[in-house]
Amino acid sequence: MQGSLVTLLETARVIPQPLETQLKNDSYYEAEQAFSTLLEAEDLDRNLQNYSSAVNTFETALSAALIAAYNSGEQSDIDHRFIQRVLYRINRLNLFWYDDLRNYANERSPYLHKIRDQIETVWQQWELENFDLEAYKTLDVKQALLDRFATDLEPPLSTDARYMREQMAFEGYRYLLAIASFDGLIEASRLSRILGGAANEVQATLTKVLLEEYGNGRLSRKHSTFFAHMLTELGLSIQPEAYFDLVPWEVLASINHNFLLTECKRYFLRYNGGLAYFEVAGPAAYRTYLAAAQRLQLSDAAMGYWDLHVKEDERHGRWMVQNVTIPLTEMYRAEAWQMILGYDQEKMMGDRASEAVVRVIRQGEYTQPLPIISIE
Repeated sequence: MQGSLVTLLETARVIPQPLETQLKNDSYYEAEQAFSTLLEAEDLDRNLQNYSSAVNTFETALSAALIAAYNSGEQSDIDHRFIQRVLYRINRLNLFWYDDLRNYANERSPYLHKIRDQIETVWQQWELENFDLEAYKTLDVKQALLDRFATDLEPPLSTDARYMREQMAFEGYRYLLAIASFDGLIEASRLSRILGGAANEVQATLTKVLLEEYGNGRLSRKHSTFFAHMLTELGLSIQPEAYFDLVPWEVLASINHNFLLTECKRYFLRYNGGLAYFEVAGPAAYRTYLAAAQRLQLSDAAMGYWDLHVKEDERHGRWMVQNVTIPLTEMYRAEAWQMILGYDQEKMMGDRASEAVVRVIRQGEYTQPLPIISIE
């Protein structure tokens, strides 16, 4: 990596703050270091007894975080952030990063899977408390989908969208790209995990969406390549996960939620409902980012990814409506309501994540410039 950030966890240890918050930061920092030791252990499960100190440090902190985040009225961003970082680091083992093969030694570790399940059980229940599941079961699913598509295709500008379009500084735009790179550089990777199995028109459409995201097999046309061009133009690192420590827990939660839905075929309908929202509503968000770049008078290379996505995701949105969600309502009449749940969850979690990203941008754009990475 050509440049690095001081991690937010490390920063939190030195910035003056209330004693209770500082102690919690210290505990989670030490717990995440212990968790790193476990992830990197050779044959973790066979040698777990040799890491009893790390296990105790990590599990004590995780139990406290889960209680604080999901079973008390005293939750904080610190608790959620620690939980979602741990869960992400387990989930990302499902993707290949072209790195050291030893990093995958514990890919199928029963211990790591136990930790994943421990987190997901309470976290997902907490997320579902936002929705009346019984009410979803009474919906006219097709009409509910069409109504939502019509509403979200051209939504009114939010306060945060106006801020980005009209006020966000150049450094704020760099922050936006840095945080978005966390997902943008591996775009559509999770979609690939639902494509295996029997062939039909739904599968064919989803494959077509994936192929376009992947540039139809041409690296120069892959969407992540366009994102890398934007990062390079702005002097930012193009290494995946370079800005992990900037990413708010709300963004990590959205990513971890999609990992869960794509790993469990029982949630296939929920995932496709969420993907439909993402593709339908995406162009409106990308037009905001594009407008911000244009106001800042940036080069075409510094905004090309947004322009590409406005055009392609409008098409993808139509495909998701016509060739995926509507056919699925016919194929799974009794359970099609899950697509509406997935759609609404993706929207709620996406809005929550967007608000968190803007908070990070506002906090950092005038006070802590990101390092400039020079390409030799």
